[in-house]
Amino acid sequence: MWGEARPARAVWAAGAPDTLVRMRLHVVDHPLVAHKLTTLRDQRTDSPTFRRLADELVTLLAYEATRDVRTEQVDIVTPVSGTTGVKLSHPRPLVVPILRAGLGMLDGMMRLLPTAEVGFLGMIRNEETLEASTYATRMPEDLSGRQVYVLDPMLATGGTLVAAIQELIKRGADDVTAVVLLAAPEGVEVMERELAGTPVTVVTASVDQRLNDNGYIVPGLGDAGDRLYGAAE
Repeated sequence: MWGEARPARAVWAAGAPDTLVRMRLHVVDHPLVAHKLTTLRDQRTDSPTFRRLADELVTLLAYEATRDVRTEQVDIVTPVSGTTGVKLSHPRPLVVPILRAGLGMLDGMMRLLPTAEVGFLGMIRNEETLEASTYATRMPEDLSGRQVYVLDPMLATGGTLVAAIQELIKRGADDVTAVVLLAAPEGVEVMERELAGTPVTVVTASVDQRLNDNGYIVPGLGDAGDRLYGAAE
């Protein structure tokens, strides 16, 4: 079920003075999600198994994340009669994995949205300041009217996702959904504060206990990039 958004700073949406815009947080409560997440957390799970399970888990999360994907009616003819159905509307959704760990989530997302376009955003976190910086972008300059799905395994301090979503909003995106495997309460609070007034949804398998002194989620699952691809120094 849809979780209640945590309290956020009051910001009123332009053109809708009676509507308080807050970030939506959706924690997917499903036994298959919990089962796969448990194996992902286990330090004994090797990289090939981790990649496969992450892919499967993202597909389950994507099913929930796309509940509000925009569609339009279309008339078709079945082998029996004519009828009316729906198809994804234009402009097509844009899926943006945050490099490098977000790449491990791309196939699982595209399995449900095969006609979506894909952009790439390369970001790296300074391990001392915990601040994110951008080193590469490959996205349309104009995202006006686009629904955008951002992929990043961990919502930890929140800095990376905030910076990524702010870049998308600057390009005109008006509906952004972040799909993350795990979230920390501290990161959720940062996103609510920094993105208040922005139509953002976060879909995750779990909101964990806290961050440790190194900015890692507890209990978490470790460094998602390293567990997906190995520790490439």
